Amino acid sequence: MCKKVRDSYTDTQLPVTADSHDVPTLDDAPLKAALDLAPCPVPIWLPDRQSQTLFGALAAPFNRIRFVRERVDTPDGDFLDLDWNAPALQLRVRRQQDPALAHTAAVRWITPTDQERLHTSPAQPALLLLHGLEGSSQSRYAQSITQYFLATGWLVVVAHFRGCSGFPNRLARAYHSGDSEEIAFILKTVRQRAPEAQWHAIGVSLGGNALLKTLGETAAQFSWLRAAAAVSAPLDLVAAGNHLSDNVFNREIYSRYFLRTLKPKVLEKSRRFPGVIDVMRLNQARDLRDFDNVYTAPMHGFRDAEDYWHQSSSKPWLKHILTPTLILNARNDPFLPEQMLPGPAYGSASVVFHQPALGGHVGFVTGMWPGNLSWLPKRLATFFSDTKKALPT
Repeated sequence: MCKKVRDSYTDTQLPVTADSHDVPTLDDAPLKAALDLAPCPVPIWLPDRQSQTLFGALAAPFNRIRFVRERVDTPDGDFLDLDWNAPALQLRVRRQQDPALAHTAAVRWITPTDQERLHTSPAQPALLLLHGLEGSSQSRYAQSITQYFLATGWLVVVAHFRGCSGFPNRLARAYHSGDSEEIAFILKTVRQRAPEAQWHAIGVSLGGNALLKTLGETAAQFSWLRAAAAVSAPLDLVAAGNHLSDNVFNREIYSRYFLRTLKPKVLEKSRRFPGVIDVMRLNQARDLRDFDNVYTAPMHGFRDAEDYWHQSSSKPWLKHILTPTLILNARNDPFLPEQMLPGPAYGSASVVFHQPALGGHVGFVTGMWPGNLSWLPKRLATFFSDTKKALPT
């Protein structure tokens, strides 16, 4: 297990942005999180943050895992798609795939027989995975995490945020980084499907921020959750949003990459909901700040991008988390400046901050060429295993 280091940051190493009025003071909580600085052994042929991030997202080899899909109606008349897999479902091939799902990682829609197999014994470990911005069950990190946990006997479900499952959602709204109500709905829904399972949750990037915020805001509601983890979560959205929009490389590579799918989705919505979206400003958006100003913020009840980022950041909520939680951020993550990573005083005693020097944003590629993505799921599994050992019998 990685060594935990407490109090490695001094108070002066806990930076606060000029407008971060919601960041907790250092005297609010007597108990601090643990800090783990153990390295991720990134190969020498990935020498910097950009190569580690881009190779992990676009080129690292992975096995293609298939799912059965369940569509769940939301309380506001929309829907979410959940992709399920478990050893009992035996979904190792793509045969007999539903043509309507050919562009997804799902083989078919869930059947009553599939649902029966999800009602597992009390000893069955289960994992909910929340993807990042414009991610899905096809994302490399989702595939590698699913593969690892399936191989060790876990039930796995990947929950798609609205509009990310390969189908446009019904409403003009979409999803955002601070939607605690949606995360709570997802958590309760998957638990209903397998109420006796030992549930764990992982959120990646945007999904990680949303999960952490939810666990901090409504900690007592999820005491049934055995453990949680957030991978490369943009804990301070103001810092991350500004960095992705103002840094030239980030704006031209990462922001452009996200906008290539975000903008067409919203333009499609504008045709279904005429007059609701400022199409001219949307077409002119060149970075995530522009996009959030035009669409995300006003559509989801925020004043502007800055207000959305402030209110949706998970960083102020980390000291309220009661669920054993691993927060994994590489210190060279290009999405979040290293100086904005929280030190132990920002987390509760239930939190472990793991901050290796290298890894990029959801990269964590290891091994000889062409590399592999096994380090991340192994680290997550180790944390879950250690948490289980620490629970009272």
